[in-house]
Amino acid sequence: MLLPFIVLIGAMFLMTRSAKKKQQQAVTMRNQMQPGSGVRTIGGLYATVKDVNDDTVLLEAAPGVHLMFAKNAIGAVLDDDEYNRIVHGDGDDALKSDTPIVPDDASSLTDAPGDNAGAEDGKIDLGKKDEADNAPSAPEAKDAAMDDAKKTDGDTDAK
Repeated sequence: MLLPFIVLIGAMFLMTRSAKKKQQQAVTMRNQMQPGSGVRTIGGLYATVKDVNDDTVLLEAAPGVHLMFAKNAIGAVLDDDEYNRIVHGDGDDALKSDTPIVPDDASSLTDAPGDNAGAEDGKIDLGKKDEADNAPSAPEAKDAAMDDAKKTDGDTDAK
């Protein structure tokens, strides 16, 4: 009878212990920040540390652009190689190619090149039509007028 409670308390103890351990690692990481190191904020901003204070960090996101962040807003302190790879694209030579990854137009997504056989059939006219084309025929107009006459205040077409 006591065994389920003991198991539950043990599981809660283990979960809080691992959460405290992660929190302590994050505090240690933030305390190791130095001016000149690259960081990523919890919002995804990559910047270089310019100054570290007790509760705040001065970051340089671009040349001449300085931002003040709380220390808790720093998600990761990056080593120099990783920061340069992400921000400056260093070491991405294998990913670069002369062909675009995304085509400039949607023609490659719709039809094969030179396949214009049914191009005229699929066109839709989005222009305005004359009032005469949209006017209901005489019997339809008469029925609509009679329906409107039968309605009293408060009646609607909703069902």
